[in-house]
Amino acid sequence: MRKLMLPALFLLVAAAAQAQSPGYYRQDDNAHYAWADVLRVDPVYESVRVEQPRQECYDQPVVRQDSGGSTAGTVIGAIVGGALGHTVGKGDGRKAATVGGAVIGGAIGNRAGRGGTYTDNQTVCRDVSAVRDDRRVVGYDVEYRFRGETYVSRLDYDPGERLRVRVSVTPAE
Repeated sequence: MRKLMLPALFLLVAAAAQAQSPGYYRQDDNAHYAWADVLRVDPVYESVRVEQPRQECYDQPVVRQDSGGSTAGTVIGAIVGGALGHTVGKGDGRKAATVGGAVIGGAIGNRAGRGGTYTDNQTVCRDVSAVRDDRRVVGYDVEYRFRGETYVSRLDYDPGERLRVRVSVTPAE
């Protein structure tokens, strides 16, 4: 029995090797796979509009009004006015002049502390969107040769120098 097994195994391996020629893989549905030579690959582009939001900022001059009511101006005016009023008069008149000078000086200092208007810079920002056109590769038109015939297919990838093809044979009617 062993003598018959070894030659049978050898014949089986030889038949399987002969059935498959290099580069072909047999399947049960009358189809096989082979390699074709790639002749040309052309990328296929699509134009796409891309919107890019961005923020645009700039400095803008702004006129501001001083709110007034400066307590420092009022206090300094009252002190100066009181000191000047104290130098005028004698006795009880001096006290009245000091109080009157402080009141008048405080009023003048308050009015002087109000100032007026001044210019300041304020940063203003706004959202803008820039639109640009982009070209993107959406596929590849591939020209290839298989068994002397030239074919063209659109693929999602660049196949390189060789392309694996599926060859199917069915009877013609």
